Amino acid sequence: MNQISPAEPPEPVAIATLNDYLYCPRRFALHRLDALWVDNAYTVSGTLAHEIADDPGYRQTADGARIERALPLFSDKLGLVGKADIVEFRPGPDGREVAVPVDYKLGRRHKWDNDDVQLCAQALCLEEMLDTAVTMGAVYHVKTHRRRAVPFTAELRTLTQNTILAARELIHADDIPTARLKPQCQGCSLHHVCLPELTASRLSLNAAYQTLFSVTP
Repeated sequence: MNQISPAEPPEPVAIATLNDYLYCPRRFALHRLDALWVDNAYTVSGTLAHEIADDPGYRQTADGARIERALPLFSDKLGLVGKADIVEFRPGPDGREVAVPVDYKLGRRHKWDNDDVQLCAQALCLEEMLDTAVTMGAVYHVKTHRRRAVPFTAELRTLTQNTILAARELIHADDIPTARLKPQCQGCSLHHVCLPELTASRLSLNAAYQTLFSVTP
């Protein structure tokens, strides 16, 4: 992929949409290009799970940490905008505060990398905004009440930067990818709109075309 040129500020990409892109590029395009959004039990529950972290500017002290909720984020270099559910500012060994982004998710950890990439993108923004290293974040899984540490490794940073570029390229292409039946389709709020089972089989697709465009004498 082409590298981002510092002389040409890239078009901003919303941090939350990187999660969508890795979950399914077609879902990302339907949301971003066609403004198509359908709620289901999962999306509504996810929205409710974030309510605890959606009070902008709220501060409190816990275990020596200063906590910022709904903190706006940006990166001019990478072309990112968004917000962090929570950023904990903890005292560091050199006297400077250490930023730890914390993202709220409803369910248990999934086997895909989309949640970790979204969190890493927040860290990249914080590094640019604060001019300091952000080495660790966390995902808080509301349903299980468990907090999972996420180290921002070189591999995760590379995946995150590549995802930003790929998402922006898809936006510029202004084209909706073909539906593909994948495990992620189960529970997707756009399942009945996307119809991956239909396009997964060429025979089914041809039959649908014939039914749709057949001329009755």
